[in-house]
Amino acid sequence: MIPVNVLAVQYLASATEGLCRQLGAPEGFPCLALITTDCDDATYIALDEATKSAEVQVCFGSSFYAGAANASTPNAGEVLGILCAATPGAARSGMDAVLAALGRIGFQQAKDVPYLAYTVSSCGSFLAKEAGVSEGSALAYLIAPPLESMYALDFALKAADVKLCKLYTPPSPTNFGGGLLTGTQSACAAACAAFADAVAEVAEKPK
Repeated sequence: MIPVNVLAVQYLASATEGLCRQLGAPEGFPCLALITTDCDDATYIALDEATKSAEVQVCFGSSFYAGAANASTPNAGEVLGILCAATPGAARSGMDAVLAALGRIGFQQAKDVPYLAYTVSSCGSFLAKEAGVSEGSALAYLIAPPLESMYALDFALKAADVKLCKLYTPPSPTNFGGGLLTGTQSACAAACAAFADAVAEVAEKPK
């Protein structure tokens, strides 16, 4: 697994109302926890994990153009994620959950081709909204470089009884592609395995 590097973590115990509203924080959630890392997709999964273990919501998450290798400043990486909460303690608990999750989530590599094939056994509010599914649904979170992602997604969809609920057409802001699939947990795991095998196939023989 390619480890995720956490670049910066900061807290705002009582952010201004104008900032909260513009970021999408709901009324009564003025406490913010901010994080940047060098891996956007792993961070999105980790932010979703926080919504299941603390009284927080994800009010902002956005990838930066070109990816972490081309970051414009030392602490930018390729993503900014922001949690909001009613209390500073809840915001910190949510960020603790994010940091713990990042220790076990990361991209894999087939030769020199990085990819993510991760089974989310029970999604929280963030990924549920992104995928358009109910909270608690299982998801296959699949990401790879442009050609590999589209090629491998087809294999993933054929490998199990899963539905494509979100397609990330390449190029994403970080020049990747992929999608979110839903089904039973076992079906999502099978789809992830098929995706990984197909990426490895292209890595081994691109032409």
